[in-house]
This record gives sequence, C-alpha cells and structure tokens, in this order.
Amino acid sequence: MTTRSRRETVVFRHPFRIRGIERILPAGAYEVVTDEESIDGLTFAAYRRIATMITVPAENARGTMERLSIGSVDLANAQAADASIAND
Repeated sequence: MTTRSRRETVVFRHPFRIRGIERILPAGAYEVVTDEESIDGLTFAAYRRIATMITVPAENARGTMERLSIGSVDLANAQAADASIAND
C-alpha cells in the first residue's frame, strides 16, 4: 500500500474547540496533515483517510508546538462553528 500526506492551513477567526482536545485553542492559522493510504485492487486510484492531525501550541510549554490526532468530522464541525460565529 502507498501512503500519502496532504498538508493544508486552516484559519480560525475565533477561539475554538475540537472534540478530543480538552482545552480552548486560540484563533489563528493551524497546519492540518491528513494521511491517506491507497486502496489496492481497484482499476482506478483511490485512497482512504487513515489519520488527521493538527499542530497546536503546546499546553504547558510556551513557544512550542504539538501535533494532535483529531477526527476529520470534528475539524469540519469546528470550522463550521467558527464560520457561523463570523456570520452572526
């Protein structure tokens, strides 16, 4: 199986929460890495998501970052909540 990683920057305009992270994260730009593996045996190229991670400020160490595993649906929910606040 082949594995690939996709990186993107996600911007939150307001402090936010993501399920699985026990603290409120500050507004800002965050790097999100999605790992996918190929699905073998098909006549076309297809991939399935195997991990989604976000890089956030470390909780107790000023100036350091940590990469935490999150659910892709939880990320989408946090983005939708942030967008709805911006529209109010």
